[in-house]
Amino acid sequence: MSDALAAEAWAVYRAADCLYDAAAVDAAVRRLAGEVTATLAGGNPLLLCPMTGGVVLSGHLLPLLDFPLEFDYVHATRYAGALRGGELAWKVTPSATLAGRQVLIVDDVLDRGITLAALVDFCRREGAAGVHTLVLVDKQCRREADIEADFVGLTAPDRYLFGWGMDYKGYLRNVPGIYAVAEAA
Repeated sequence: MSDALAAEAWAVYRAADCLYDAAAVDAAVRRLAGEVTATLAGGNPLLLCPMTGGVVLSGHLLPLLDFPLEFDYVHATRYAGALRGGELAWKVTPSATLAGRQVLIVDDVLDRGITLAALVDFCRREGAAGVHTLVLVDKQCRREADIEADFVGLTAPDRYLFGWGMDYKGYLRNVPGIYAVAEAA
């Protein structure tokens, strides 16, 4: 990425609206861990992290889940650094066997629902006994796929979000809170 794009991302961050600070996000992740534990503990689940957005959430959630589980990842994206989603591109499928397993997909944001719905369909085609979905943020927007997450950390308006795994043109995934790009005046 160019220095100009890094400078643009930094300017976007400085002008952005903080929707949830680090403490609010941490509290939501801890609550989600409790909900997942109550639902999936004892079921030997497979947690499936969609790259790259789900990695920050997964890294914080995993140590809070005090029961046996397996972890794997999938890489399917519609964004590839862009601000708008395009056609779904499959880059990596899970190496773990999904057949007969309870699968929990752990992702950063649910917006239009196309990617999450495709991941759920993939898990079902692979023979998963059950597929559960967890998102850090449920963006309040029009869905293009008929899907809602089973576990939701926070809700946000239909704005471009970044931080805690969500990016702005490939940058700002590391921001310790959830921000919305400032609306034009």
